[in-house]
Amino acid sequence: MKNIAVADKQPAWCPGCGNYPILKTLDEALNELNIDRRKLVLVSGIGQAAKLPHYTKANVYNGLHGRALPAATGIKIANHELEVVVTSGDGDIYGEGGNHFIHTLRRNVGLKLFVHNNQVYGLTKGQASPTSDVGFVTKIQIHGVILQPFNPLALAIAEDCSWVARSFSGAPEHLKEMMKEALNHRDGMALLDILQPCFSFNHQNTFKWYRERVRPVDSSHDPFDREAAFRLAMKFGDEIPIGVIYRGKRKSFESQLEALKNGPLVSKGFAAG
Repeated sequence: MKNIAVADKQPAWCPGCGNYPILKTLDEALNELNIDRRKLVLVSGIGQAAKLPHYTKANVYNGLHGRALPAATGIKIANHELEVVVTSGDGDIYGEGGNHFIHTLRRNVGLKLFVHNNQVYGLTKGQASPTSDVGFVTKIQIHGVILQPFNPLALAIAEDCSWVARSFSGAPEHLKEMMKEALNHRDGMALLDILQPCFSFNHQNTFKWYRERVRPVDSSHDPFDREAAFRLAMKFGDEIPIGVIYRGKRKSFESQLEALKNGPLVSKGFAAG
């Protein structure tokens, strides 16, 4: 089970889509960490990014729009020995699934959340997403977006998520490093926001636009310093920090459940009534 791509299922993404390097890099990260794909579950909702599990060799759960996180939480609680990775888009996670995002952060469930953030709705043909920049013009927002963009990193830090980072699909080595760190994280939720250009519907936030702005987090940054992490999370414009922004110290949700201390729920029998 070395190759992530399934030969008879060609990706239905546009040529040049930022989802391709995410798929390739995830494959490499999983192989380099020797993760047993029989114990890996990839969960997604609906959208272009949410198609990624369709092109993999792993256990897959494809849920409703915005409902990837509650499904993933259920899987993790039923069998916390599984590696559960949620891979979906900014609209699915931060828009339709925004309420689930908030409360999954609060619980600090031991999930790995990889969000393909292209700042637009791709599957439904180009509406503004929660992360679209102010002034971004679409066929729906013809006078430009007037809403303040949603800041997932700042919210995650506010809720004391135990690992918060950002990367860019145009920087595959950096992205692989962040994916591997997230996959190795063992105590609580890991959020990786991945900047991912959409060639078809977002002609503003392009690969060139991101490359001119992304900056690796300085080695002097202390990710356990919450105030410093907030300052980095608030930067998004002429400079966009990529790297590990914050590390929390909370225990994971599942590690605090008495019912799970003697093994996964899935391995326990039913008591006679």
